[in-house]
Amino acid sequence: MGTESPLYYPRSNDLILTITPNASIDKTYVIEGFGVDRMHRPSESNTVAGGKGINVVRVFNELGRDGLATGFVGGRMGEAILECLTQENIRHDFLHIQGESRLCIKVMDPRSGTQTEINEIGPNVSEDEVERMLEKIADLLVGMDYVVLCGNVPPGVPLSFYGDIIKVAKRMEVKSVLDTSEEHLREAIKAGPYMVKPNVAELSQLAGHELFTLEEISGAAKSLKQYGVSVSAITMGRSGAMVTDGVRAWLATPPEIDFTSSVGSGDSFVAAFLDTCLSGQPLSEALVSGTAAGAANATTYGAGFCSKGSIMDIRQRVTLTELS
Repeated sequence: MGTESPLYYPRSNDLILTITPNASIDKTYVIEGFGVDRMHRPSESNTVAGGKGINVVRVFNELGRDGLATGFVGGRMGEAILECLTQENIRHDFLHIQGESRLCIKVMDPRSGTQTEINEIGPNVSEDEVERMLEKIADLLVGMDYVVLCGNVPPGVPLSFYGDIIKVAKRMEVKSVLDTSEEHLREAIKAGPYMVKPNVAELSQLAGHELFTLEEISGAAKSLKQYGVSVSAITMGRSGAMVTDGVRAWLATPPEIDFTSSVGSGDSFVAAFLDTCLSGQPLSEALVSGTAAGAANATTYGAGFCSKGSIMDIRQRVTLTELS
């Protein structure tokens, strides 16, 4: 295989680049009364290209913006990922690697409200492939407003990967948005991304202890300024989301919705948040937009398939509060 995606769409006026190191084919099955050690026939199923960065571009495009997705793909599963992206008119420029991209399976049971996931680990990535990916990203960053670093990484990708990209983005005056977890979050935040978007559990990992109250969450989010972070957005599931610039903080609470699945809600949040920021609106308004998109996504099966109309409708019913 060559190093360039054969299904790449020529760039026009991209505003964000999203990086999905561990892209996947996501198969979702809807099974009433799902149980182990039994045979099931799904009432619904769908197959899409998956990965947090891909989800971000999907929603960003739905909002009328331009985004470009990149990352590693390999083997037949990698070709399937690119084919799915092309069918969705999502522009992409992925690096082909020797390994096989992963398959992720989700089983949704509407009766019990449960969600069962089986996620493959992903391909082994060589040191040379990592270096070529970093070179590709540096080229793709030219002219971008934001680069979004999303999700976990496949085996072989070093802990320094996200931090290295953040440093390159800084030199090129591109704002970086970090949305990952565990050791990759702890390591990459040291490079000082422009924005981080952990959930409460991930913020608790950074704080070194569990966070319970809004005051504790706000305090921990504000403390991330010590790393050079300008914006910290904390997603809190059905409770909404919080954003702080290190001094002021706001809470956005979504209205009641017909909940279906939370998969992709954080990614939808990021897309709508950046869309509003690019319109020149303040962080508080970006928070409202992001919260609305996260809630809209939660009413659908599949990550990032919320409609602009649904987002705008829910946005009118989001409650915004400035925290002391």
